[in-house]
Amino acid sequence: MNTPLASVDVLVVGGGINGAGIARDAAGRGLSVVLAEKGDLASATSSASTKLVHGGLRYLEHYEFRLVREALKEREVLLRAAPHIIWPLRFVLPHHRGLRPAWLLRLGLFLYDHLGGRDLLPGTRVIDLDRSPVGTPLKTDYRLGFEYSDCWVEDTRLVVLNAIDARERGAEILTRTALVDARVENGVWLARLQGPDGERTVRARAVVNAAGPWVADVLGGRLGVNSGSAVRLVKGSHVVVPRLYEHDRCYIFQNSDGRIIFAIPYEGAFTLIGTTDEDYKGDPGAAAISEDEIAYLCRLTAEYFQAPVTPADVVWSYSGVRPLYDDGASKAQEATRDYVLEWSETGGAPALSVFGGKITTYRRLAEAAMEHLKRSFPRLGPSWTASAPLPGGDFEPRGVDALVGELRRRLPGLGHTDARRLVRAYGTRVWTVIGDAASAAELGNAFGAGPTEAEVAYLMDNEWALRAADVVWRRTKLGLRMTEQEIRRLDDWMVARTAGGNLGGQRGTERVAGGG
Repeated sequence: MNTPLASVDVLVVGGGINGAGIARDAAGRGLSVVLAEKGDLASATSSASTKLVHGGLRYLEHYEFRLVREALKEREVLLRAAPHIIWPLRFVLPHHRGLRPAWLLRLGLFLYDHLGGRDLLPGTRVIDLDRSPVGTPLKTDYRLGFEYSDCWVEDTRLVVLNAIDARERGAEILTRTALVDARVENGVWLARLQGPDGERTVRARAVVNAAGPWVADVLGGRLGVNSGSAVRLVKGSHVVVPRLYEHDRCYIFQNSDGRIIFAIPYEGAFTLIGTTDEDYKGDPGAAAISEDEIAYLCRLTAEYFQAPVTPADVVWSYSGVRPLYDDGASKAQEATRDYVLEWSETGGAPALSVFGGKITTYRRLAEAAMEHLKRSFPRLGPSWTASAPLPGGDFEPRGVDALVGELRRRLPGLGHTDARRLVRAYGTRVWTVIGDAASAAELGNAFGAGPTEAEVAYLMDNEWALRAADVVWRRTKLGLRMTEQEIRRLDDWMVARTAGGNLGGQRGTERVAGGG
């Protein structure tokens, strides 16, 4: 089905964190925006992170002070903007006598505490691992430790919330919609998009290429732009194992090869371990963890914990490809995590390509992108995202417990664990999720480990979810607790609901327009 030719200010290619953040910022400044994502939102790199909002302690060793300072400042900006999906996390760094000396760790953590400012998060402290409960899971070799602050983030939800806010400010978000090609005609891009409802053409005054690992392919293959910049694809893999310890701290472990890994409490009953860093060739969409990576993560973790960690313990794994700017570093872990924005013009039509970046600095990256776009849109509105909450985040960072209590009063029969999960996912928009329900029973049937018909309907109508994988592996991580049969039953229900024409509101409008 061909749709009418749309004319917009900006076409954003890519629905990861950078694309969604740029679409949100641009729409909030008065630009008309179409975002095209060839898969589901956050279906590649942005859902394969270590799920941290952090300054990047290890980047200090590579003298990336600007990046660390910016990330540390953003840490608390994002915590205030989305306290439902971002929350403080304390990190324990055991001192390894054979690696970095204790004085160097103290110096680095002093800089980390003071480089970017810190209002909401507590500072560093020294720990006697022989006496502290956080030392109990560790081998007795580790007697001195340091504890500092960073934050946890539900990475995919961060992307989705940016897309929702962009849509509510006028942007059109098209999922399952690929850029076929684009050409310049009379100083304007004519882009062909292929979606589930057929092909459509968008006329755009500017294109933002935020395609992540596919940034070079879009730039040269779809836009026909020759670039002197190169992208370095680096694969990072993680494993999930049954919970290794009872407390709520995260561990950061050093390794003799210069890398570090994290062991993080995950989804209540698990521990997340990662990440690896290795150069990657091939299709980013086919990235998968290797047996060597699994063995590496288990081996390094087992060097620190008393209980053995083996590949047989792994219950789930995931891999993502980071599109780093190629700065010529000899090792993958030494390549810069900073972002580079490249401006080019073809026949008077601008294209802005995004290389690199990290979740923590996505909002500042979007502001930097807007500075570039001022060349084409001199009347662009002022920056605004630093003080604007993301959808559902309009409450105080310490207000989660109060929301949980209110939700349980509104829905008799709803358990504390389920109520907390809903508040953590949706914040104040949990009231939209539950609708008119006056009890937990009125949310409809539950699909195994938690998602009810009411919640899944909300995700389909408002968050571009189409299939079970969108729900149980991206909008939530409930796939860890659901059986294959339960996931299939959920998928069947979603397919039947779509076929029945029950997608209402904005979601239905998008399907008619050619979106996901």
